[in-house]
Amino acid sequence: MIFLLDDNPNTPFPDVSLAEKEPDGLLAVGGDLTPQRLIQAYQLGIFPWFSEGEPILWWSPDPRTVLYPEKIKISRSLRKTLRKNLYRVTFDHQFDEVIRACAAPRDDSPGTWLVPEMIDAYTEQYKLGLAHSVEVWKENQLVGGLYGMAIGRVFFGESMFSRANDSSKVALVYLSSQLKAWDFRMIDCQVYTRHLASLGAEEIPRQQFCQDLYSWTRLETQVGSWADIEPIQPC
Repeated sequence: MIFLLDDNPNTPFPDVSLAEKEPDGLLAVGGDLTPQRLIQAYQLGIFPWFSEGEPILWWSPDPRTVLYPEKIKISRSLRKTLRKNLYRVTFDHQFDEVIRACAAPRDDSPGTWLVPEMIDAYTEQYKLGLAHSVEVWKENQLVGGLYGMAIGRVFFGESMFSRANDSSKVALVYLSSQLKAWDFRMIDCQVYTRHLASLGAEEIPRQQFCQDLYSWTRLETQVGSWADIEPIQPC
């Protein structure tokens, strides 16, 4: 059974265990993308993902793919890239450019799930100091990056893009180093990809993921812009 949400942001989500009966963890349809609704969703282990022309779809897959910042894997070739200092990394300098780059169609997918409503919703979260971007620059060109939400001591990764060799990997490595220094416990990667697995992401049961969220999203949140932060050089 798929739960139908109304437009009242105070309407609670159904228990995520109900997603077990649907492929890929589809839990609910409808509702809205207000800041209140999005924050509630993430704290419960739920995220929105839908295409243009569809209603808002809410998902809670099992297993869940996560990356613990202290467990990031840096391959020999990636370490060489880091040592060459080919790229410069910043936080929260060009959130709009990063999210729109993430929304651009990929070679293997002509469409995009980052529809205008989603872009507007995360831009609003950025203005509230909860959504953040990582930018990777080569000279003065934006060549890679990622964005996501920070709630408590969990970073909810949403999307990344790459226009140069290893640039999205560099973004994730720098983010992990910074989050580790801030005592963040986990990066939510949502669903498995070989790209993420190569960087140390692993799958855990949804029940464990939600239990961890209950504890870690209630810790103090790093609210506000990260633009003045000097990113920590990965080891």
